[in-house]
Formats: sequence, structure tokens, C-alpha cells
Amino acid sequence: MRIIWLILLFLLLVVLAAGWWLYVPDEDRAALEQRWAPAPSQFVEVAGIRLHLRDTGPRDAPAVILLHGFGSSLHTWEGWAPAMEARYRMIRFDLPGFGLTGADPEADYSDARAHAILIALMDRLGVRRATLLGSSMGGRIAWSFASVHPERTDRLVLLAPDGFASPGIDYGRSGKVPLLLRVLPYVLPDFMLRPSIAPAYAQPEQIPEETFQRFRAMMLAPGVRQAIVDRTGGHILNPPELLLARIQAPTLLLWGDQDRMIPPSNARDYLREIPNARLVLLPGLAHVPMEEAAGDSVAVVMEFLGG
Repeated sequence: MRIIWLILLFLLLVVLAAGWWLYVPDEDRAALEQRWAPAPSQFVEVAGIRLHLRDTGPRDAPAVILLHGFGSSLHTWEGWAPAMEARYRMIRFDLPGFGLTGADPEADYSDARAHAILIALMDRLGVRRATLLGSSMGGRIAWSFASVHPERTDRLVLLAPDGFASPGIDYGRSGKVPLLLRVLPYVLPDFMLRPSIAPAYAQPEQIPEETFQRFRAMMLAPGVRQAIVDRTGGHILNPPELLLARIQAPTLLLWGDQDRMIPPSNARDYLREIPNARLVLLPGLAHVPMEEAAGDSVAVVMEFLGG
């Protein structure tokens, strides 16, 4: 009996030691904002949420609102800023649950909630209509917004947008939260984080260290990891065909031909359903062309927008 208790005690000590080694708390908000939110960043209260926002370019120019993907932040668009700011009012922000915006106090991460926040932000900034530009999850928010609010949407640019069912993600069912994801609010070791980022890049071995540190810092912003768990468990994907058919805005689909996260073959679904859409494939790039080849990818967007 004593041996059994000794074994159990040993196992408990191993578990406690592993937990101590893996445990990573949230970082201090003030320090994160000082490092990652210099000018032109600002924080604005919109629909009950303190949004981390960058609003640059001429105020009287056509507005472009940029929506990042899952786990990302407004920083993903910075490579496009020099070109876009010269001709457009460039509005990008951290979506609720991510980056320095942090968790939604209502813990509501539905697309309808995202649409309401977009409307409130546009009204606050005095933007009647805008081009919506979204990547991955942000692409789904962009095209669903354009479908239900055509009066507020000029054009659409969708970078490998999310929206159709895929292996493990069915229509009409809330998302499953894997056990490993449930412990995310307490752990974030680099040896687990780096492989999770790698599939977004065609050449992951060339991810700049600054990019990795930024991604890690945004994951450690207060409340973000729990918000990711909440978003995953609460998301319900619905068949998109009816919404896509209602889109009136001219639409550009932009896809890296090496995308392993949402493959370019998915573009066929959007080309079939969106009335006025065209596709541009970017050779040698993957899921985040705005980071991998900012100059080449923004040139395609500027041509589409007429700039």
C-alpha cells in the first residue's frame, strides 16, 4: 500500500512540475500597448468594446476596412499601409477576442455581433460606405456583412475566405473544443506555438522573429486565449449559398497557390455563388500573402480598386 501511495505522490509531483513549467500567464496590458500600439494606433469605445484601431490616409478618400484572420491582429496589414494610405482611408482594427482589443464583455463572437460592431464603427468614424477587405475568418465576416448590408458596401476583397464546411467542421453544429485547446488559457510554450503558425506561410522557416514575437504577444494579451476557446466553442457555421448569392459588390478573390490552410480549390465555391467575382492566384504564396509578399499582393488589390 505504501508503494502505491509513493507512486501516486510521484505522479502528482510530475504533473505539478509539468504544469509549472508550461504555465504562461497573460502579459501586462500597459506594457503590451506601449510596445505594440504606438502611433497611429488608438483605442475607441464602440458597441461596448474598446477597439484597438488604426485609421490612416486621407479622410476624404474612399474608405477601406480591413479584417484580419483567426488569431491575428491589425498588424498583419502593415506591409500594405504605404501603398494604400496614399489613395485610401485605411481602417484596420483588432477584431473582438484578438490582439489588443481583447475579449468581448458579452463573450459574443458571432458574425451578427461582428456586423453590429462594424456598423457602429463606421457610424462613429463617419463612413457611410466602404470597401471591405477580409482574410480567412475576416473574409467570412466581410462577405456576410456585404450580403446583409449592401447599402454600406462598395467592393469586396477576400483573401482565402472562410465559410464553407470542411473536414471536421459541419453546418449547424457548434464548434468542438479539443482538450489541448481548453488548456490554452494557461499555457503557450514556443514549441507548440511555432508549429501552429507555420502552415500559414509558404516558407515557414523564413518567418521573421519579429513576426513570431508579435503573434506570441497578441496571444498573451489579457483575455485573448480564453476568448479563442469561447469563439471556437460557440461558432456555428451555416450554409453560405443564399447569403453569397445576395452579394451585390464587385468581388476580388485573392489566394496564395500554396495555401495549406484554406486551399485554392475552395475558390470554385465562391466563384460559383457570388454573382460578380473574379479570382487571382498568387504564385509561391500561402495563407498570408500580405505578410509574405506585401508589394506584389497589394498591387493586385490596388488595381482592382482602381488605384
